[in-house]
Amino acid sequence: MIEKLFKANKQWGSRDRGFIAETVYDMVRHWRLINTVNGNDFTQPNPKYFDALLQVYLFLIKQQEYYFEWQTRLDKAKILENYKKAQNQAEVLYSVPNWIHQKGNDQYGNTWLNELKSLNEPAPLVIRINTLKNSLKNIEDQLTEEEVVFAESEITPNALILQKRINVFSTELFKEGFVEVQDEGSQVIGDFCKVKPGMRVIDACAGAGGKSMQLAALMENKGKLIAMDVEQWKLDECKKRARRAGAFNIEPRLIEGSKTIKKLENTADVVLLDVPCTGTGVLRRNPDAKWKLNPEFLEKVKTMQHEIFRDYSKMVKPGGHLIYSTCSIFMDENQHQVEVFLKENPGYTVEEEKILTPFMNGTDGFYMVRLKRNA
Repeated sequence: MIEKLFKANKQWGSRDRGFIAETVYDMVRHWRLINTVNGNDFTQPNPKYFDALLQVYLFLIKQQEYYFEWQTRLDKAKILENYKKAQNQAEVLYSVPNWIHQKGNDQYGNTWLNELKSLNEPAPLVIRINTLKNSLKNIEDQLTEEEVVFAESEITPNALILQKRINVFSTELFKEGFVEVQDEGSQVIGDFCKVKPGMRVIDACAGAGGKSMQLAALMENKGKLIAMDVEQWKLDECKKRARRAGAFNIEPRLIEGSKTIKKLENTADVVLLDVPCTGTGVLRRNPDAKWKLNPEFLEKVKTMQHEIFRDYSKMVKPGGHLIYSTCSIFMDENQHQVEVFLKENPGYTVEEEKILTPFMNGTDGFYMVRLKRNA
């Protein structure tokens, strides 16, 4: 929707576009709250209420007051009265569907409200230094020279957290392949794989290759990294990114069926399964996702995860390692899937498990486990 709007109004400058995009995303982030305090049903979007919702958003969330010629003045007393009631309804205050709130509350207990609040806040912009082409110090020096304020990550070695949002994709640093946009937690998964130069590594759910680029850098371009996916267009994007990053040990490979997996059985030192999931750990980056998710989709994705876990694990050679990861905060997709896999595959043992959450770690929500296949 935003992209179509920008194409139809090419006269808008970057500042206008930035303001509009930020405002729309933030309204989506607080969608249930602003609808509820305005007396609307948040599950039934109605375009005729948008002007009023914009005013409610600016008044309540941004604490600014704008009155438009086409819109009557807000009943501020009523808005504040409804907002006071929402203080005792966490699912309204932090704008999530009831089922997500209930599942999170059951799983996290006393810490859930803190996690819920963190999930409803904008995520910071984080970049990863591509050590195939540059060094952390060089990039820090260049950013300092350009007056870009940043902080070093405390949990992964090549991440910088930018204190102010910039269009990274338009910078020479990005165009030259010196940096990539990647959350700290996502980078931790790459570190967690413990790959080494010369290994044979498979990124079996590579998508457009974000983690593949990091793994190639950790391997120092030595050895072989097979980036696999079921979508060719994603692998085409992976190729482009690999060229820009100077990651020459990456081989994109389309998964065309069980034969593709069978040809690679017992061949990999490390297999990364960053499986499809609900994405509940990255809601602060994709606030619209929480309104698209439902329990039925969760059940479908759990089935898919189990099948990928079961079938793709066969590519790990004896003595090798299998890493299973998601960007979900639900145990259904994480610990429970591992429990089922271990029951069905007693030849694997857990070597390490790690959980990252927005509240506890300041990152997106991630789960990762490293399993060793017994020799």
